[in-house]
Amino acid sequence: MSATFELFEDSAGQYRWRLVHSNGNIIADSGEGYATKQKAKQGAESVKQNASEADVVEVDS
Repeated sequence: MSATFELFEDSAGQYRWRLVHSNGNIIADSGEGYATKQKAKQGAESVKQNASEADVVEVDS
């Protein structure tokens, strides 16, 4: 396995997820806190299901 989704509670009591590579680097994170652990897990599952089909596009800043 090359990466793992980690669910955790932050210092504000919100739940978050982060995608961690086997080398310890954080590949992605939720970017927002969720009120419940279940909602954070649903967010991670959504990324897991949808990211493989996502296009990479360039945008102007």
